[in-house]
Amino acid sequence: MKLVDLDFEPLILADAIEKRVKDIGIQLNKDYSDTKPVFVGVLNGSFLFIADLIKQIDIPCEITFTKLASYYGGTKSTLKIRDDIDFSVDIKGRDVLIIEDIVDTGNTAHYLIDKLKAKEPASIKLCSLLLKPASLQTKIDELKYVGFEIENHFVVGYGLDYKEMGRNLRDIYKKV
Repeated sequence: MKLVDLDFEPLILADAIEKRVKDIGIQLNKDYSDTKPVFVGVLNGSFLFIADLIKQIDIPCEITFTKLASYYGGTKSTLKIRDDIDFSVDIKGRDVLIIEDIVDTGNTAHYLIDKLKAKEPASIKLCSLLLKPASLQTKIDELKYVGFEIENHFVVGYGLDYKEMGRNLRDIYKKV
């Protein structure tokens, strides 16, 4: 498959994504059964993941979004984080679960976790659909839920993009 000027091949099919999202939802329902967590979706990439994940949640919860970026249309993280949208939900004393599409270097996750800690939540945990362990620059203690660990491939689909294209794809593809 070609997107803009790059070729991609299937990596994770929609059926596997759907099953894994259901499994994560089951675990979140157990882990947060005694609280009313705040789910913080990181736009733009997590929009499909959080939409499907939240359908699996049957406990009381609140959903909000923030918008961060570090790729800017390329195939590698620039390591510079652009913070486009802040949210207004009061998280002081609340359990917070960040929902990410992908954890690559971990810089964006660390940035957001540090930003949220200043708002004094009861807890912060991170849920990411994808994790690239070989790309991580530092450990993320808050990373508790991972859909799939992948090699250091550039990926698109299921919310992830290349130059804003490919977000609508049901499967996840890797650059050839």
